[in-house]
Amino acid sequence: MAHQVDAKRMLDERGYQGATVHDQNPAHLLEKAVRDRITESYYWKEQCFAINEATLCDRAVEMTYLGGTYGQQKPTPFLCLALKLLQLLPEREVILEYLQQKDFKYLSALAAFYVRLTFEPVEVYNTLEPLLSDYRKIRRRTKDGGYSLTYMDQFIDDLLVKDRVCGTSLRKLPQRALLEDLGQLDARTSPLEEEIDEIDEEDDYGQSGSEGLDPAEVNGLARNGEGEHNEGM
Repeated sequence: MAHQVDAKRMLDERGYQGATVHDQNPAHLLEKAVRDRITESYYWKEQCFAINEATLCDRAVEMTYLGGTYGQQKPTPFLCLALKLLQLLPEREVILEYLQQKDFKYLSALAAFYVRLTFEPVEVYNTLEPLLSDYRKIRRRTKDGGYSLTYMDQFIDDLLVKDRVCGTSLRKLPQRALLEDLGQLDARTSPLEEEIDEIDEEDDYGQSGSEGLDPAEVNGLARNGEGEHNEGM
């Protein structure tokens, strides 16, 4: 009963005196309309009552998709558990453990969503960008009640560049380039850029290898190649 009273107090618009995030009641990081749909849902009442960080983890590993609301504005378990995390306010180390474990991808996605909601901008980039190399497939519940296929790296990219994800508005995140100009972030090198550099080095090596050949040798190799091609026809 005490837990239920505390939960209601946290969702109350009036006189909240608990811990704050971004100078406000953490639950209010989700829009009021979204909070109302969550707290009226069957999943919230049956699966989110009197749970702690450990039992929330158990609920999260049971998830098979992420998303916001669907059908008649029904909230997904993903969104319900996000609100519960905002109520619990776990220690940073707990969230990072959720995020970095590799066995349960929807738990990682939930932690990433929480990071985007609660961490400061520089921390958001530093914490989430490593997951841009995570290519695990994930299912997203669509507004019409169906499903679509996406990938973890795409979900993380959405969190970094969009102001609305999973049916709720997010605090505006400063562009990365601005934080780089302010000296708060180092320039980021993507894995794709590293692969391109390796390809360029291989091309340069191949060209330098042929530059040392005498033109007559090159012509001779070409004629030999033509002869072998003709013999094979």
